[in-house]
Amino acid sequence: MRLAITAALLATTMFVIPGEAHAQAMSAEEAATLRAELAALKAKVDTLEARLDAATAEQGESPTASPAPAPAVAPAPAASATEVNWKGAPEIKTADGWSFKPRGRVQVDVGGLYAPDGVADNGLKPEFRRVYLGVDGKIPGGIAYRVEADFANNAVELTDVYLSYGTGPLTVTAGQVKPFWSLEDMTSDLFTSTMERAAYTQAFGFERRVGLSAQYKHKALLLQGGIFGNNADDLLDSATEAVSLDARAVWMPKFGDTQLHLAGSLHLRDFDNPAATIRYRARPFTHTTSVRLVDTGQIDAKGERGIGAEAAVIHGPFHAMGESYWQTVDRLGSPDPTFFGGYAELGMVLTRGDRRGYKDGAYDRLKPSRPFTEGGPGAIEVNARYDYLDLNDAGLVGGQQQAALLSLVWVPIDYVRIVANYGKLWIDDARVATATGDRDYSVDTVGLRTQIDF
Repeated sequence: MRLAITAALLATTMFVIPGEAHAQAMSAEEAATLRAELAALKAKVDTLEARLDAATAEQGESPTASPAPAPAVAPAPAASATEVNWKGAPEIKTADGWSFKPRGRVQVDVGGLYAPDGVADNGLKPEFRRVYLGVDGKIPGGIAYRVEADFANNAVELTDVYLSYGTGPLTVTAGQVKPFWSLEDMTSDLFTSTMERAAYTQAFGFERRVGLSAQYKHKALLLQGGIFGNNADDLLDSATEAVSLDARAVWMPKFGDTQLHLAGSLHLRDFDNPAATIRYRARPFTHTTSVRLVDTGQIDAKGERGIGAEAAVIHGPFHAMGESYWQTVDRLGSPDPTFFGGYAELGMVLTRGDRRGYKDGAYDRLKPSRPFTEGGPGAIEVNARYDYLDLNDAGLVGGQQQAALLSLVWVPIDYVRIVANYGKLWIDDARVATATGDRDYSVDTVGLRTQIDF
C-alpha cells in the first residue's frame, strides 16, 4: 500500500509541474527549487504513511497482512449407508442395493351358508382364512426374492417362493408363482372386492405353480408368459406330471383420471398321464363350508385349454370390471366339454378423494386419504357383482350357479381392512340334493373378514 500511495502522489506532482519546465531546459536555480519541492513532498508522504501505519496498528491489523481467510464450511454429513422405511413393517435398504422386509397377512373370517335342509349345516363359523408369513427383498445386480408360506388351519403350505432378475422392462422369474390367468386371480386376495374370488377361478383350479416365466412391460403394454409344472406340494407326486404353457397380454393406458384395462389370456396344459383325471367344482362364496354345490366329479382327461378375456375401468371413485373364461377338457375317446365362467361388477368408493388402486395389470391397495387415526372415516367402498358358472356340457352335468353379491369394504388405516359380504345363489342341477331330492334351489351366504397385512 505504501508504494502505491507514493507512486500516486508522485504521478500527481508530475501533472502540477508548470508546462514551461517541460518545454525548455531548466536553469540551475530552477533545478534547485524543484529538488527542494520534491524533498518537501517526500517528507509529507513519509508523514502520511506513518499516520496510516499508526491507525492500522490501533485496529489490530498489519498493513501488509493478507485478508483473513473465510471460515471453513463444515462438510455435509454423509448419507447413511442403511435406510429403514415403514411399509406395514420395517423395510431395510442399503446404499449398495440390498433390501430386506418381513411380510405377512392374517385374515380371520366368520361365514355362513343358509341352504335348504339336507344340503349343508346352516350357521356362522369362524376360520383363519389365511396366515401368511415370509420375507422379500433385493440383491445388488437386479435380483429380487420372496419366500412365503401359509400357516392357517394347522397346515403349512408354500405360497410365493421365487427369484427374479430384471434391470429394465424385462423380468425373468423362477420358482412358485401365479400363472397368468385373469385379472381376478392376479389381484392379491388383500385387495379383491369380495371375500372370495369369482367362482370360475376356483372351479378351474387357479393356483400357484412352479415354473419359469418372463414379464415385459413398456408404457401401457404388459406381456407375461411362462412354462409351469405343478404346485410345490404336488411336485413329488409321480402321478401328476402335468406341464402347462400360460400367457397373458394387457393393455393398460391411462387417459387423465381414467385407468383402462383390456387383456386376454391363454392356458394350455398337458397332463402327460394316460390315467389322469380332472375335477372342476366351487364353494358357494364362503370358505367356512366344505360343501360344493356345483361339481363335475372326476373326468378322464389328457389335457385342458383355457381362454380368458378381461376388461376394467377406474374413473375417480367409480370402477367397473368383467371377465369371461372358457375351459375345454381334452378327453380320451369322449366329446370335449367346454365349461364357462364369468362375472360383471360395479363399485364405488364413497369417501372423498379415495379410489381403487391399480398397478401392473392388477388391482392394488385402497389407501384412505383421511385415515381413522387422524380423525377421518378411512376409506369406504361398496360393490355389486353378478357371477356365473356353468359346468354342464357334452353330456357332463356339474351344475350351474348364478350369484348376486354385495360387499362393503372399510379400510380404517393402511394395512387394515374389514369386508362384509352377502350373496344370493341360484343353483340348477346341483351336486347336492335337498332332503326332498330337489336339485334346483337357492341359498344365501354371509361373511365378515378382518384383515391385517404387512
